Amino acid sequence: MSAPTAFSTSSKSGRSRALFALACLAFPAAPAAAIVGGAPFADLAIARHVVLIVGEHNLCTGVAIAPDLVLTAAHCVLSNGKYRLLAFEGRRPVVKDVASVAPHPQFSPRADAPDLALVKLAPPAPNLAPAPFSGRRAPPLVGDRFIVAGFGVGVQGDRKTAGKLRAVTLVATDRPSSHQLSLIDPKKLGETAGFGVCNGDSGGPVFDERDRALVGIVSWSGRTDGEPVCGFVTGVIPLARYHYWILETAARLGSPLEP
Repeated sequence: MSAPTAFSTSSKSGRSRALFALACLAFPAAPAAAIVGGAPFADLAIARHVVLIVGEHNLCTGVAIAPDLVLTAAHCVLSNGKYRLLAFEGRRPVVKDVASVAPHPQFSPRADAPDLALVKLAPPAPNLAPAPFSGRRAPPLVGDRFIVAGFGVGVQGDRKTAGKLRAVTLVATDRPSSHQLSLIDPKKLGETAGFGVCNGDSGGPVFDERDRALVGIVSWSGRTDGEPVCGFVTGVIPLARYHYWILETAARLGSPLEP
């Protein structure tokens, strides 16, 4: 996540990678702690919205906004790759194929651009619950509280600690805007390592703590000096500014959403 990169994969290797991720979910080789800092497991009310996105060399997270449509970070699903998703039907993880991917047209890995993409599933995941969008349109205030969820690593650099969905409450800091939202551990305040997203949490949902409505997508992690280290600052793309693009693209993909 600190290095926003996605990788291509063949169909066969994608299936193998998906099965590896299934194994991580069922039998973690080390204490799985998605989101560094030892965050607790996500409750079912959050887990029913969230999927694991599997590539050949990377794992990311996504959030359902329709039974056949997932919102994630654009750097997770670049156009030269093939991906599979792990959704949950009851307690059983099921591999889902991807029909198409639509990144935001202004996204660029080398620019301050909207790191958002829509992923169309084939077929839909019947038991995947779409997350409701927040009605909030104004930027949040410093100190506002948000729940972040992801399947990423619990120890930076140790991929064996990925694969379990965890969630944690972080607070807004550093002049929130409609372009970007920075979140920190309320106990550490970004001064020392604490709770924060890491590799594999990219594309994960960010919910308003008050009503658990979807307000953003995880994009990056780092220190305040820009060093790509986990556990300090969590970078989020707020969705209010891009709500029209999401609606327009969902309709184009054949999955129209309520305004």
